[in-house]
Amino acid sequence: MQDEHDPKDEPVRDDSKLDAEAERELAGVPEHLRDQGDDGDDESEQGVAKLAETVAKLNEELETARQEVLYARAETQNVRRRMEKDIADTRAYSATGFARDILSVSDNLSRAIDSIPEELREDGKFKGLVAGIEATQRELDRVFGQHGVTRVAAMGLPLDPNVHQAMMEIPNDEAEPGTVVQEMQAGYLIRDRLLRPALVGVAKKPD
Repeated sequence: MQDEHDPKDEPVRDDSKLDAEAERELAGVPEHLRDQGDDGDDESEQGVAKLAETVAKLNEELETARQEVLYARAETQNVRRRMEKDIADTRAYSATGFARDILSVSDNLSRAIDSIPEELREDGKFKGLVAGIEATQRELDRVFGQHGVTRVAAMGLPLDPNVHQAMMEIPNDEAEPGTVVQEMQAGYLIRDRLLRPALVGVAKKPD
């Protein structure tokens, strides 16, 4: 039986037409991507691996930069807080030196008032003078208060080495040992800082 499909009957393909069709299909495709075959696959895999490595490196650098930015921001905040505290302290305690120096004036006024005999306080000739000295003392105390300068409490309190300086022990059977029973010089605070300790005498048991 004769084969119905004789190769001789098949039309002959025109290789030039095939080449032309292939060129049209490849039109616009970069030259380095044509006919890569297995070598193209290898190069593609290498490219992907290199790209992944580059991305990983960039992510690492990005994380490092982010940490540095966070550290710099935290340090900036700390510096700002320190500056704000320094400014606040400067404002709050700017009068420290002046207040310490002016305490001697307050001491002298207090001594002057305490040294005036009672009879002179009622004497018409000295009554105005005494009133003037006392008014000056009150005004000075008011100015101290405006600047946060306050007197240290001492009399009748237990000795506090943070604000009291014991100068002597005084026999006393009415007060507990260690209690302040005499104040030789007033102590002062400026806000929460000690400006000058109170010089005091404390009780002790009689011999």
